[in-house]
Amino acid sequence: MSSFLNLDNIQRSNSIEYHPLLPFLPENTKILFLGSFPPQRKRWCMDFFYPNFINDHWRIMGLIFFGDKNHFVDVKEKSFILDLIVEFLQEKGIGYYDTAEAVKRLKDNASDKFLEIVEYTDINAILDNIPDCRVVVTTGEKATENIVKQLSLSEIPTVGNYITLRNDILLYRLPSSSRAYPLSLDKKAEAYRKMFEKVGIL
Repeated sequence: MSSFLNLDNIQRSNSIEYHPLLPFLPENTKILFLGSFPPQRKRWCMDFFYPNFINDHWRIMGLIFFGDKNHFVDVKEKSFILDLIVEFLQEKGIGYYDTAEAVKRLKDNASDKFLEIVEYTDINAILDNIPDCRVVVTTGEKATENIVKQLSLSEIPTVGNYITLRNDILLYRLPSSSRAYPLSLDKKAEAYRKMFEKVGIL
């Protein structure tokens, strides 16, 4: 079983679902991606963030950094190559977690709009542990709303744009990598590319 799993939080309640993963925070984290909450375990193809094989997050990353949407994809096994992903993220200083620690699913699906937030992630506590972080990236409407609500921000960034989160840290909102989001893979990748260029990773 992967060391990324948060074993203390698995199946603690029948009605409340606690976050099953530990934050992934390389020591040199410059960018922190924050989603809403992982999909149900039955939809996972690996024990890591964006584990649903039909989610395009890792294809976007492969396209941007390697010119190949399948760079992190095991096409035959219909999975992602976790070791390759982790090595890449540690080298680039890219961290991952989510904006909710505990939720209730109002429907048996992976849609953010049917998530009821029970407990928010302490974003400030995470940022305090990654002092090199300069950009927090949300990858969907729910994640963005969660941060804005928790931190009582005065505005919500529009897709592809950013606001100041705190001090010199930016909150950057990018298109969801879910295929339910009505934008082509190439256009999503272009939005992500602009963010990476602004941070100086590309």
